[in-house]
Amino acid sequence: MTVAVVTDSSAYLPREIAARARVFVVPLHVALDGVSHDEGVDISPGDVADALRAHRAVVTSRPSPGAFLEVYEELLARGVDRIVSVHLSGHMSGTVSSAEIAAAECAADIRVVDSGVIGMAMGFPVLAAAQAAADGADLDVVTRVVQQQAGAARAFFYVDTLEHLRRGGRVGRASSLVGSALSIKPLLTLTDGHIEALEKVRTTSRALARMLALSVDAADAMDTEQGIDLAVQHLDARERAEQLAEQLAETVPGVRRVLVDELGAAVGAHVGPGTVSVAIVPRPESGLSDVLD
Repeated sequence: MTVAVVTDSSAYLPREIAARARVFVVPLHVALDGVSHDEGVDISPGDVADALRAHRAVVTSRPSPGAFLEVYEELLARGVDRIVSVHLSGHMSGTVSSAEIAAAECAADIRVVDSGVIGMAMGFPVLAAAQAAADGADLDVVTRVVQQQAGAARAFFYVDTLEHLRRGGRVGRASSLVGSALSIKPLLTLTDGHIEALEKVRTTSRALARMLALSVDAADAMDTEQGIDLAVQHLDARERAEQLAEQLAETVPGVRRVLVDELGAAVGAHVGPGTVSVAIVPRPESGLSDVLD
């Protein structure tokens, strides 16, 4: 391994895929009633969904610079002195800042990348970077791959209510929807690293149908000969997610793989139960066959 790839747990890479790709993951933190937990280690998405329904206190926080420095130093001790560290949008979290502080204290050559996205819209680009590194690409190329893939990614998500985003201060440019009638079901997207209102529909079924149509349009607009990777992620809404994934697999042109998985505890705390998201990312020229197919 000449270049190592590090990310944070909000990429929500399935554990076995992250391990196969040799991606190193630093967990975000979720506190329930003041007790802190590491995402993906000792708290589950179901724990967060139950806590939100019970109106318990749920608070998230970024990893400390020390947590990143520990990973960077461990890689350096293994003889890896070039690292690409890829993280969720800086407009949503201070995770990038923690990584930058740690990088400045480490002797390794570290490129910290603000992906501008989250979830598998970041996860697929991280895998592309890991594939490039495994193929022997240098630090500049690995960095460029992840930036290009993250820049090409599209993400749409449906939430049952904006209340959780509002409470957590993550509602962003979608704030205009707060206070809408309870019957309104918001569709959101990510633009320049911000959460932005996309459309308002009246029912969940219409919202999911629009997500399908938007995903098809997004895939149609992507210029790639390698095909499209998709992920449908959810919080306590598996039936919705699996139904949408089946429709996407049948409808999206050039689809290579559709992953279905839960959103993790940290993002789940802000979007709430019932959320369904779709990430659409063109496969890079080098492909992802070693880690996905």
